[in-house]
Amino acid sequence: MKFWQMVNWIEVDQLIPLAQFAEELGFEGVMNSDHAIYPEQVHAPYPYSPDGKAMMSPDWPYPDCWVTIAAMAAVTRRIKFSTSIYVLPLRNVFELAKATGTLALMSDNRFILGAGLGWMKDEFDIYGVDFRTRARRTDEMIDVLRKLWDGGMVEHHGEFYDFPKVQIAPEPTQQVPIFLGGASAPALKRAATRGDGWIGAGNTPDEVPGILAEFKRLREEAGRAHLPFETLIGLSTPPDLDTFKRLHEQGMTAGISYPFYFSLGLHSSLDDKKRVMEKFAREFIRPFES
Repeated sequence: MKFWQMVNWIEVDQLIPLAQFAEELGFEGVMNSDHAIYPEQVHAPYPYSPDGKAMMSPDWPYPDCWVTIAAMAAVTRRIKFSTSIYVLPLRNVFELAKATGTLALMSDNRFILGAGLGWMKDEFDIYGVDFRTRARRTDEMIDVLRKLWDGGMVEHHGEFYDFPKVQIAPEPTQQVPIFLGGASAPALKRAATRGDGWIGAGNTPDEVPGILAEFKRLREEAGRAHLPFETLIGLSTPPDLDTFKRLHEQGMTAGISYPFYFSLGLHSSLDDKKRVMEKFAREFIRPFES
């Protein structure tokens, strides 16, 4: 099993040394997170808490995903980078294709686009983007992104995007993998039929086998069972080696080391974070290497 380290909500000056340290420890990759803006008042219910209230607040750090990944990629050689989760339908598809294609090209294809529909209607309202159509917009954006990443002149005529032949150069040397998030039945189907992987927002160990079985069924129905598919799942229970081993045997490909917020609070030193990562590597990464 592979393991990813979350680096969301941390001090910006610690991102580069933590990415280097994650590579040294043997993590598969690091993931940052995304909100373009954060309103003073959020009225939308947060889907991942029992009371619908998000734990985040407007002053929590969300540095630009592409700038931070580029900076971390420039000082590493092996480790991968992903977003968890980039709010895809909120953004301009051409600018996104350009930025992510360039990231893939300059990082030697170590970049993965981790994307989802977004939950915060307030953010969409401020951007002037229709929240209700975000699922259909996401589906079409994935098609457009893959066309543009292929290189050469491409055109598209759809519900949300209609453009003549255009080209974005330079294009990546291969397609950028797309890992999709979301826990609903439509979200799982989207990941299985359109994505190269799935990023879970937090599941109990008992829930995981059923999710893996559903992905197997959906991908077989779509004729995609032969294609690679990653499952990056953050468990909502304390990390446990036996649990990781059991779920790995059932098909879970990657575990996640929690954001440092949960073990150290919102602010902590670089050394404290390194100690948390060293402990995680010793208890979970090393046993899978032997």
